[in-house]
Amino acid sequence: MSNTRKKIKKKPQKKINHMMKGKLVGLFAVVLLALVCLLGRITYINAISGNKYKKQVLTQAQQKYESNILPAKRGDIYDRNGNILATSNKVYNVILDCKAVNSEEGDYVEPTVRALTEILGLDEDDIRSRLTSEKTKNSQYQIIKKQLSMDDKKKFDEYTTVTEDSDLSDEQKKERSNVKGVWFEEDYLRSYPFNDLACDTIGFTLARDTADVGLESYYNSTLTGADGRQYGYINDDSDVEQTIIDPSDGESIVTSIDVGAQQIVEKYVNGFKTKMGAKNIGVVVMKPSTGEILAMDGGDRYDLNNPRDLSQVYSQTEIDAMNDEETVEALNGMWSNFCVTDAYEPGSVVKPIVMAGALEKGRISVNDTFVCDGGQTFGANGDTYIKCAVWPDAHGTEALRDVIANSCNDAMMQIAAKMGTEQFLKAQTLFNFGSRTGIDLPNEGSGVIHTTETMGETELACSAFGQGFTCTMVQEINAMCSVINGGYYYQPHLVTAIKDSRGGIVKTIDPVLMKQTISSDISADIRSYMAASVQEGTSRTSKVQGYSSGGKTGTAEKLPRGNKKYVVSFITFAPVDDPQVLMYVVVDEPNAEDQADSKYPQYIAQGILSELLPYLNVAPDESEDGSIPKTELWDGFNGNLIDVSGSSVDENGNLVDGNGNLVDMDGNRIDEEGYLLDDNGERKLDAEGQYVKSNNIGAASASNSETADNSLKEAISDTNVPAPPEETDEGTDEGNDMESEGITNEEAGLE
Repeated sequence: MSNTRKKIKKKPQKKINHMMKGKLVGLFAVVLLALVCLLGRITYINAISGNKYKKQVLTQAQQKYESNILPAKRGDIYDRNGNILATSNKVYNVILDCKAVNSEEGDYVEPTVRALTEILGLDEDDIRSRLTSEKTKNSQYQIIKKQLSMDDKKKFDEYTTVTEDSDLSDEQKKERSNVKGVWFEEDYLRSYPFNDLACDTIGFTLARDTADVGLESYYNSTLTGADGRQYGYINDDSDVEQTIIDPSDGESIVTSIDVGAQQIVEKYVNGFKTKMGAKNIGVVVMKPSTGEILAMDGGDRYDLNNPRDLSQVYSQTEIDAMNDEETVEALNGMWSNFCVTDAYEPGSVVKPIVMAGALEKGRISVNDTFVCDGGQTFGANGDTYIKCAVWPDAHGTEALRDVIANSCNDAMMQIAAKMGTEQFLKAQTLFNFGSRTGIDLPNEGSGVIHTTETMGETELACSAFGQGFTCTMVQEINAMCSVINGGYYYQPHLVTAIKDSRGGIVKTIDPVLMKQTISSDISADIRSYMAASVQEGTSRTSKVQGYSSGGKTGTAEKLPRGNKKYVVSFITFAPVDDPQVLMYVVVDEPNAEDQADSKYPQYIAQGILSELLPYLNVAPDESEDGSIPKTELWDGFNGNLIDVSGSSVDENGNLVDGNGNLVDMDGNRIDEEGYLLDDNGERKLDAEGQYVKSNNIGAASASNSETADNSLKEAISDTNVPAPPEETDEGTDEGNDMESEGITNEEAGLE
């Protein structure tokens, strides 16, 4: 048997014939030719228009930072204890690149719109309008939100950042990845942690580099830093370059303001406003040994974080009725600092200063006495009679301490006559009346005093008790500062140090001693006279138990005379032998039928000092065991200084509950006579069937002001009192040597 082998036919291999080779070579040649042509074209374009297209690419790629400003942080403002009064927090402007969102390369519109509305809470209609409007749809820079917080930015960044290990679904990842054309521009937002506290002094800024009010304005150049910049460009080699110039943050300022002292001041000013009110109230607290301002409250309150809100001063009806011009006027009035800008006739608070000048000039002596017979006669025919406050009564024979304690106008007119016009004017300018003090706040007023040409015998006489010329609060308190501190006139100031952005002290601003006004002996004498005013004179309402103090009241009738409108004031210091605090309170037109009562500013001063002195750790020099006896304050403060849970204060200063019912300090319902009421509004009875009266009534007695002791008033109701001279551009200190005849600046060791 033979084996049969099957023959396996092999498939013939295809061979590339000449025709196919020709086709391949032809195809390769075509591709090669195309590449050569493309390369040639690219080379041509690069040679002819390379820079043009590179710049276009740069513009697109660097949209986010081309000429982008890197903002500098504005410097902070601190109080003397390190509390931040003003600071700047980083915020972000949300920028929308409409062209990128509308790109045909992807579906970016809906994801981007949803992210902006759901995560940042932005207006959907506004966003869509910008994306579709012919004016903005191709814009690469649309600010759609300003001052976004860092927390909100983080939320948006977390939403749009998709990681590989994310738990999101593929659809969610795609949604978030398609959020395009949104980026954030850094900026800073100014904030004021204490809202309206010391608003007149601090001021505000609505931009990083400009300010018009308060310390923010005066130290604007110090607080403002230098912005940086981030930008891209093409260098000489046609390479893309990126340059970053870092911002230089502004320097910070440390002020002499004490937040605690400021809060105490405003507490009692608010209490007085609530109970009585006035056209305006100003308070300045100064450290006599340095001229530093510890607290200043200069008028209307407003929220520094919302300075254009007029609702704290005007009703909504009044605001709605204002036109643009009236609104601007109202805002400027609200922002002004009464303590610094406004000039007025000061009244009798200048008497210690006038007396000090007369003693220093040697025109009177400490042993002199004067006879008050009720007034003085002036004029060739004796037809002008200027009254003393007690006219038709009289003070009789008075020593200098009595003149101050009684606030005697008659004696002061006699002292002015002894000085004469020239020496009186030199004494005024010596204490800087008629000239700005140079306090580091904007818009300081100068007031106006007479000259030798405008001052006759009547003007001279009335200037001695603070009428017939004008000054500012800062001028008055600073002059008094030198009178009670041994005779040293310091420039009043608020800033004590400047810090760099890292917190290091760049500059320490020491007190500036300007001149010596009086001798230390005369200063001690005047302090004792002002102490007598508190002990037994017109200032006794201001007495704070446990502390010695000096004071002087002031009452000045406003023009036109006889209109029954007054500025009442009080200036005080404590303790007498070593003054730690000097305070000046001015109440302009108190809301009372009888405005001419210097007790009103004393109420405020007494309340402030009763808390301020212990707060500043001033030892009670009249307390044998070091304890501080309780001081009985003005009844009007009851219920107006503290918050009662569920209660508020009505227009009459009475405590009321949520339904408008009168309540006591414990929240118990009472009637107008102070008797406790039950839930039905009926008077409660005790076990003996007698009506029960509350022992803790917060409302002040309505008759308090009516029953005030009027025996020591200083009101001027005499139409013969001349008006202050007209303000001119000419100075009022011409011919003044700025030195006293008793002691010169050279003798005092001053330059």
